[in-house]
Amino acid sequence: MEAIDATRPAPLFNSALETGVRTLVFLNAVFPRVFDLAQLTWFDHLVVHTADIGGPQSLHPDLPQRTGELLVRRRVVEEGVQLMRRLHMINAIADKNGIAYQASDDASALVETMQTPYASALKDRAEWLADTLESLTDKQLADLIAEKIGRWAVEFQGETGPEIPAS
Repeated sequence: MEAIDATRPAPLFNSALETGVRTLVFLNAVFPRVFDLAQLTWFDHLVVHTADIGGPQSLHPDLPQRTGELLVRRRVVEEGVQLMRRLHMINAIADKNGIAYQASDDASALVETMQTPYASALKDRAEWLADTLESLTDKQLADLIAEKIGRWAVEFQGETGPEIPAS
């Protein structure tokens, strides 16, 4: 295991902490729904690139080739989910479809304390994305991902997991 260098600040951009917080904000917005890791990876991309799917201005720059982010994003999203699980902010739910994740009962208290302009914009986009995805089936979601991010993203991530229930 690599030793931690206390003289060097931990990176925040594309870190487990950053993706874990984004995932927590999204799961809080969709509570009590659950999503698997592949879906959370897609949503982590979409919540910062909302303009790609007809939503509000994206939080992150619209750089060319950003769809390739999904190749590295899954690992860091998984690390972020695990970090938030250790902090008891995200619960793992096992069922016949596999493992899915849900915001814990304590998540909303933490999310409500986040008041920076970026955090407020992230929460707004997470709510918008939650509302947008509410009525989509897994197939419709996979089709949206394939259209906006690429078919390889759907195939690379594997099966889509649990059905997205309409509220």
